[in-house]
Amino acid sequence: MEKLIEYILQFGNLNQQQIDFVKSKATELELKKDDYFSEAGKIPRQMGFVLEGIFRFCYYNNKGEEITNYFVDENNFVSDQQKFEAQVVASDYIQAVTDCKLLVFSKKDWDEIGNTIVGWDAITGLILKNCLLKTIERRSPLVSEDATTRYLSFIEKCPTLINRVPLSYIASYLGVTQQSLSRIRKNIR
Repeated sequence: MEKLIEYILQFGNLNQQQIDFVKSKATELELKKDDYFSEAGKIPRQMGFVLEGIFRFCYYNNKGEEITNYFVDENNFVSDQQKFEAQVVASDYIQAVTDCKLLVFSKKDWDEIGNTIVGWDAITGLILKNCLLKTIERRSPLVSEDATTRYLSFIEKCPTLINRVPLSYIASYLGVTQQSLSRIRKNIR
């Protein structure tokens, strides 16, 4: 719970009463590897904060291939934010890559926090902006670089993920086949 509060306080100030209120709305959830936190075709019901583990955002393209487009690890929020806020059907899956522990907020409780704490919208706005910047920072090099450079960039930007995420997911994220990724890794060593 303290990690959640530390994270939030990076983006704004809360008094003890507000902190206690946020804590009172969070419940702990454990997911096993491969479980879904949110599924395409369903309305996302929860906002999560990852205490332990890694999640991936993925979808199926028009050829039926599974594409991983983002990873979220410890001390970060995980949610299909736009779909959660609007309460509309998600187009991505959010899947546990490892066994995960998280704090979750229902939509009702999340809205209640927003309606009760003055300045909560500003805090969550900054958190969202930070998440978007991280996403852009991680994704933009993937468009213009060759596969080896993309892999090296991934290692540099996500060092904690490299040995915890299956190579098939990393290959998908980098836009290469698993065989190509294996070749790249072999050539780098």
